[in-house]
Amino acid sequence: MKLTLSVIKADIGSIGGHICPSQQLLAAVHDHIHKQGEELLLDSYISYTGDDVAIVMTHQRGVGNAAIHKLAWDAFIKGTETAKQQGLYGAGQDLLKDAFSGNVRGMGPAVAEMEFEERPNEPFLFFAADKTDPGAYNLPLYLAFADPMNTPGLMLAPGMAQGFRFVIMDVNCTEGDRIIELNAPEELYDIAALLRDAERYVVESVWSRATGKQAAAVSTSRLHNIAGKYTGKDDPVMLIRVQKDFPATGEILAPYSIAPLVAGAMRGSHQMPLMPVQLNSGISYFDGPPVVSCAAFAMHNGKFTEPVDAFAHPFWDTVRDRVSEKAMEMRRQGFFGAAMLPMSELEYTGIMDKLGRLDKRFIQRQVQTSKEEEFV
Repeated sequence: MKLTLSVIKADIGSIGGHICPSQQLLAAVHDHIHKQGEELLLDSYISYTGDDVAIVMTHQRGVGNAAIHKLAWDAFIKGTETAKQQGLYGAGQDLLKDAFSGNVRGMGPAVAEMEFEERPNEPFLFFAADKTDPGAYNLPLYLAFADPMNTPGLMLAPGMAQGFRFVIMDVNCTEGDRIIELNAPEELYDIAALLRDAERYVVESVWSRATGKQAAAVSTSRLHNIAGKYTGKDDPVMLIRVQKDFPATGEILAPYSIAPLVAGAMRGSHQMPLMPVQLNSGISYFDGPPVVSCAAFAMHNGKFTEPVDAFAHPFWDTVRDRVSEKAMEMRRQGFFGAAMLPMSELEYTGIMDKLGRLDKRFIQRQVQTSKEEEFV
């Protein structure tokens, strides 16, 4: 059975600042999807991570389908109306255009989709991150799909022996999708050279070289590129098919124990460790730390089982404790050095105006030379 798996996510309002959406907002989104999506969808799942609402959908209309995207857009509009009625903070924040134009790409919401022939058993993982940008997934994807130290399946599973193809996007390019395709393991160093710059080069998708089938899809939109100013972090979503010719679930999850430092947290302007959190978790410390959740599903004929919370296991409590320590250590550094993002990521905030004013106050000091120097 050929089907499409789509997730569309947006921040459309939150309680108490950037903490989490209200139950009434979630109900408005759910009711619209349930009623208006009955003839469009095979199944759906709605959840939140931090202050972002995500709609996961299965259907048979292909990637980028206007009806599916409009369904999600209209659901977010309904949620925004509720957010305004409740006085929630940032109502409609990620809806950056006034009217739907056939596809939500470039309109603010984050989108990840893939179309494939459903396997007899089709396990997949849905990741959602908040208070960070799409580059937060770069290291976990690199380790899961290219590093045998993390993923023994690259050595042990015949279907993975040929490696994987990475499609990497230059998200600084605003004229269109500027991408490069690189193969692991032959071009491993080239992949690493790009992915180290997580604010510019982002993994868009990963494909099996043995079968040509898609393994992962990542949302790559940068909100400041769309709005022309800082509007909040991009809060990416990701879909990953697992098992058989793809990495096992445990191989996909393992890299998150590293809790890498990623862009985000307060005002989207800092470096903080990425914390794996349970489903439907809010935001707290320093408008963060950046968080990622993971719902694991099985699927048959496009119908979901109930989600399993991949980061609810007691193991991840230890990781969360370590992330908390890392986050507090980083915050002790305040605004200094690596604790805050480079100027290229701050250009849409008030600091650039401040620097512009200060630049005009600089003077060129005249250096006095000694008589001996003049003689020489």
